[in-house]
Amino acid sequence: MTSCALKLFFFIFIFIFFSSSNPSSIEGAFVGTYGINYGRIADNIPSPEKVVLLLKQAKIRNVRIYDADHTVLEAFSGTGLDLVVGLPNGFLKEMSSNADHALSWVKDNVQSFLPNTRIRGIAIGNEVLGGGDSELSAALLGAAKNVYSALKKLNLDQTVQITTAHSQAVFADSYPPSSCVFKENVVQFMKPLLEFFHQIGSPFCLNAYPFLAYTYNPTEIDINYALFKPTQGIYDPKTNLRYDNMLDAQIDAAYMALQDAGFQKMEVIITETGWASKGDTDEPAATADNARTYNYNLRKRLAKKKGTPLRPKTVLKAYIFALFNENSKPGKSSEKYFGLFKPDGTISYDIGFNSLKSDAANSHFSSSKAARLICVSVFLLMI
Repeated sequence: MTSCALKLFFFIFIFIFFSSSNPSSIEGAFVGTYGINYGRIADNIPSPEKVVLLLKQAKIRNVRIYDADHTVLEAFSGTGLDLVVGLPNGFLKEMSSNADHALSWVKDNVQSFLPNTRIRGIAIGNEVLGGGDSELSAALLGAAKNVYSALKKLNLDQTVQITTAHSQAVFADSYPPSSCVFKENVVQFMKPLLEFFHQIGSPFCLNAYPFLAYTYNPTEIDINYALFKPTQGIYDPKTNLRYDNMLDAQIDAAYMALQDAGFQKMEVIITETGWASKGDTDEPAATADNARTYNYNLRKRLAKKKGTPLRPKTVLKAYIFALFNENSKPGKSSEKYFGLFKPDGTISYDIGFNSLKSDAANSHFSSSKAARLICVSVFLLMI
């Protein structure tokens, strides 16, 4: 082989080898079934760099944040972790009324960090519909459309997915699941939003908390049913389906509401679910033992890669709430204690994850990158 041919072969080899593992390759907004919400309403949690180490150590790839903080985006650069950033509710009216502002926001907070930071989605607001603010509800669709248009102009619409998360407050009734429909005051905003999401291939994102349902109705709900523990469950006579846990029932209730609205093929993804490990006196179910039980059983349930009774072939995907206890969150005491980890990186309770190792920082260099460099070095020696 001539020297010129060797050089040509070498450059082709380098191009294929490194481009095959390019972090910008599209693998979907959610890989696998398990993700985590990385909330930061706290003054004592680890730095974003240490959070990356903790996530990689726990092998949690799918991560949601509630803003587009640049220190977080920089820390996630080159890590291989898939990130969904958030456009906070306070931005919705501005983004809805001004397409140029939406374009600038996407350029500054998404495009400028790609491809090294694997931003796979933008969550437009959080729990907007059903919240009682009609002006904010009216702005949601316009904001989603303008942000999507910005992605399309920047040729990012096939890489970054648009979503928005809904609470149970959008439903008129969810028991039994087959009776679930959207509230009358929500439908006027929800249907056009669902139509747009259907056009662009986005899922219906639901924040579902059996913890809250049980807390509000402890006399009517069996706590074992809420915790994935053995129980009689419930029977839905209309669909002839039996539910042995509340989360599956909440998800299928959402599917029934979507079907009633004319969107029966839309996928439901859980964007928040969890159980508080501590709470106020009127939150007796908020204990470390119950939190461990719920999150351990949920992790097992997701690992089975199965669907719900109503959608058995649609594998359930869920983001757990949350990564850390957040000491600055307002509201009930339970709001501060949803974390799988304490602020110092130790586990809140054991569901199979390990505390952050003190020597983890020394292993930040990716083994896959090292392997590629070794292969290139060997190839060069062979030449």
